[in-house]
Amino acid sequence: MRIAVIALGKIGLPLAVQFADSGHEVIGVDVNQTVVDLVNAGTEPFPGEAHLQEKLAELVPAGRLRATTDYAEAVPGADAVVIVVPLFVNDATWEPDFGWMDAATRSLAEHLTPGTLVSYETTLPVGTTRGRWKPMIEEVSGLSEGEDFHLVFSPERVLTGRVFADLRKYPKLVGGLSPEGSRRAVEFYEAVLQFDERPDLARPNGVWDMGSSEASEMAKLAETTYRDVNIGLANQFALYADEVGVDVYSVIEACNSQPFSHIHRPGIAVGGHCIPVYPRLYLSTDRDAEIVRTARLLNASMPERLVAQAAGILGDLSGLTAVVLGAAYRGGVKETAFSGVFATVEALESRGAKVLVHDPLYTDDELARYGWTAYHLGEPADLAVVQADHADYRTLAASDLPGVRLVVDGRNVTAADRWVGTPRLVIGAGGAR
Repeated sequence: MRIAVIALGKIGLPLAVQFADSGHEVIGVDVNQTVVDLVNAGTEPFPGEAHLQEKLAELVPAGRLRATTDYAEAVPGADAVVIVVPLFVNDATWEPDFGWMDAATRSLAEHLTPGTLVSYETTLPVGTTRGRWKPMIEEVSGLSEGEDFHLVFSPERVLTGRVFADLRKYPKLVGGLSPEGSRRAVEFYEAVLQFDERPDLARPNGVWDMGSSEASEMAKLAETTYRDVNIGLANQFALYADEVGVDVYSVIEACNSQPFSHIHRPGIAVGGHCIPVYPRLYLSTDRDAEIVRTARLLNASMPERLVAQAAGILGDLSGLTAVVLGAAYRGGVKETAFSGVFATVEALESRGAKVLVHDPLYTDDELARYGWTAYHLGEPADLAVVQADHADYRTLAASDLPGVRLVVDGRNVTAADRWVGTPRLVIGAGGAR
């Protein structure tokens, strides 16, 4: 097949590589000329994705994968067009911002030719594929969905850093606007993906037809919203455990020994492109979902709550040197999307602290681009707040931060025996010790 992939980001580029590695001709489209040039040179434009560089080095010289900024070069004559353009959410209103996706949709529609399968993989509010993309594509292209082209929704279900493994591990969900569209989508994805055996699943691993685009859209929102709500519940338990002097981790371990309990772990923040964002997309169409809203608000408040606990122990933070350990939203991933670092820095600065940021994955210059001053281990500090669960922080000791008076471990990653003599506040562990 000839396949066009729109947007070569941390999901789109590995998808394009996967399709090409499965024997198909793939053209990727991206608005960023630097990304296009790097891909055409067989060089990964971002680090950290397992096996991406080696696959690019093989597929690009072989002529199986190339990139362009021109939709007219990629879309006409394609058997399938897969769209992975980012969808943003307004921080103030929690409403989706379709700006980039609208532009990409209009551009592909201008060059769409009959016989093409169009698949959206970007997570969307329920009803968007049918209610927004179908009329837009039909109006711009002059073609009729279900006759001249088929439109489906098939959510990405992978994590950056392990995209190729996740593509094999998890069923590929598809949902069309008609039975024929769904059939075409199943046929397409079966030709570009390979799946691990999963005896734990109720049906064989592979491409699963959800019956409609709405069901497929909701499945993606539901699985990520579940995680946010579950973490919100864990955070609620952790806050209460601190009040009554109970170790919430032993409680959660005990609860999860019973097969009907699956409580997640509490933490200072929920970051990344998915979990903090998709509940808000869900709420954009189900405005009565108060459980979802409450969990999202609680999770967003955790940095402020932990900084307030630190102030309760140390007193006035004004003039103190506070170090936020971890700019990334999760350990081992060089990505700051919706990272708790932003709210943590803001909460500390609002109390007058001088805030420095440390992250083993980022250079001083990279941290400076965010407006932060870099901290180096061995420099004096009064307060440390662990925001990301980097492996390096497991061996961190009080001696690494001379003069530190309190460490607030928002990820339960530090080792107690390395902080003897220094108060250590671990979220949900029953208070400072």
